[in-house]
Amino acid sequence: MEAINEMIFLAGLMLLLSILAGRVSSRLGAPLLLVFLGLGMLAGEDGPGRIHFGDFKLAYLMGSTALAVILFDGGLRTHAETFRLARWPAFSLATAGVLITTLVTGGLVCLVMGVGWKEGMLVGAIIASTDAAAVFFLLNLRGLALRGRISATLEVESGLNDPMAVLLTLLCVTALTTPGDLEPVHLLLELVRHIVGGVLFGLGAGFALVWLVNRLDLADGLYPILALSFALFVFGGAQAAGTSGFMAVYLAGFILGNRPHKADRLIRRFHDGLAWLAQIGLFVMLGLLVTPSTLGPYIVPGTLIAFGLMLIARPLAVFACLVPFRFTLAERTYISWVGLRGAVPIVLAAMPILAGVPGAQAYFAVAFVVVLLSLLIQGWTVGPAARLLGLLAPPQPEAPSRADVDLPDGAGQLAVFTVARDSEAARRGKGKLIIPETVQLLALIQNGRPVRPEDANRLQPGDTVLAMGDGSALAVMDRMFGRRIEAFDEDRPAGDFQIAGDMPAMAVGGMYGFDAGDDPTVTLSTLIRHRLGHDPSLGDRVRVGEMELIVVSLQGGEVDVVGIDLTPPATGWAGLRDQLRAAGQRIRRRLANPMRRQAVGGD
Repeated sequence: MEAINEMIFLAGLMLLLSILAGRVSSRLGAPLLLVFLGLGMLAGEDGPGRIHFGDFKLAYLMGSTALAVILFDGGLRTHAETFRLARWPAFSLATAGVLITTLVTGGLVCLVMGVGWKEGMLVGAIIASTDAAAVFFLLNLRGLALRGRISATLEVESGLNDPMAVLLTLLCVTALTTPGDLEPVHLLLELVRHIVGGVLFGLGAGFALVWLVNRLDLADGLYPILALSFALFVFGGAQAAGTSGFMAVYLAGFILGNRPHKADRLIRRFHDGLAWLAQIGLFVMLGLLVTPSTLGPYIVPGTLIAFGLMLIARPLAVFACLVPFRFTLAERTYISWVGLRGAVPIVLAAMPILAGVPGAQAYFAVAFVVVLLSLLIQGWTVGPAARLLGLLAPPQPEAPSRADVDLPDGAGQLAVFTVARDSEAARRGKGKLIIPETVQLLALIQNGRPVRPEDANRLQPGDTVLAMGDGSALAVMDRMFGRRIEAFDEDRPAGDFQIAGDMPAMAVGGMYGFDAGDDPTVTLSTLIRHRLGHDPSLGDRVRVGEMELIVVSLQGGEVDVVGIDLTPPATGWAGLRDQLRAAGQRIRRRLANPMRRQAVGGD
């Protein structure tokens, strides 16, 4: 009994310390996942905690369960628009990209560690997948947002690339533990069964879960538990069937998050907290699992492999896979750099240990060093790299104060908005607001008194608005009632000034000296879509003459506000050179400012 009580006490203490340390790390700008990992190491047998934990079987079980929860939550939060925007480049990176990364990194492992090609490919497969959750947390921490297409590509890639890495790791483990060579036909069939089976399993399970949520009459607190249990059921069932449980659980979450049902807000809020718990527990456990005193012989080879992965393998994979998709040089460079490695490589590194592969402990140590360096170097530079390459999206309004109630049978939601100061709703007359057709304004409260919406000419800060509609349409309303954020001059992501996207392109071209064609019905929104060659996303830029048009705001897939950049940066290598030079000047200014302040204070 004493030991059990101590374990419960220690588990609660570790979670509490992780949350408090996360708060400190946000002030320092440190990668949060690195903090969780460090706490686990401090609690381990080489740290002051002196906790001995070396059960790789239990670690793999707990790690796989945590990853299933995290991927399900990731699917819940991936919007259909995001998936549609980035599905093909993300799928290319998640399949061919992971394969190229494995092959190049595997070759580096063979050179650095002097192992055979099978062993090299095993290590390459273990560290091939990325963790975009860390990227978005670090960007949000600094109040930054990436251009829509880049953000969407990284988000969808992180949800889709784990199955490929798992499959390649399994094949390498099989090749090392089975006499003889695997037939290429067998490898191809395994790939098809793994990926296609996971897709079919996940889609079917997702629609079944939506049906269950809408049909069952449960207490409110049971709907999130139903979703969790179903997610674990899908993951375990797909894995047991020989398909990809990682792919299946991600797609099941995606279907649930993008289909109307009556427990949307309940499930999202519960799984947001649960995903955080899974992230904390996963990284603390992995920190406990490693013994720092045994890493000495693997620091140098692990460091060489990490830099080879960051500077050679990942860039080669990204540049090769994104050739057909018209990404700019800056965009491809950034996607190459922010391929952070997270918990998946360390979980996968447990597989060869459980399978009894010779030298598996060495591969685990190398994978740990690679993840640690990735979090340290790439994790600390995701924000500065986005600034450096000019890939920040225009700032968007903050989410307003909002409360939601799910309507029965998935009929939509009731949302209660509070009008924020400096919001679009407060700046414009009510008649000038663009309200989606599927949203109905039901009531308005001004100065504590109910007012019919049709009787109010203008909304004031602090007014309460009751609206009804589906979740995606209500999300559009957030930007109307939320506080408007001005762009910061240093990055100018919204350009020199902004105009409406429905303005005639020919008229604007006549004013600013660029050729927009001779059709007076073509708007700036249509021109941008045509020049891009794909659906516009936040932050996209189109060069017209000596200036650039920037997608500042979208409304229903169309460009609502266009930024005008009269002095855009150069493109290609020249642009990258200019951005590096400008970044150097900013760094020198920031270093000089404290010195000037110190000199003034000394006088």
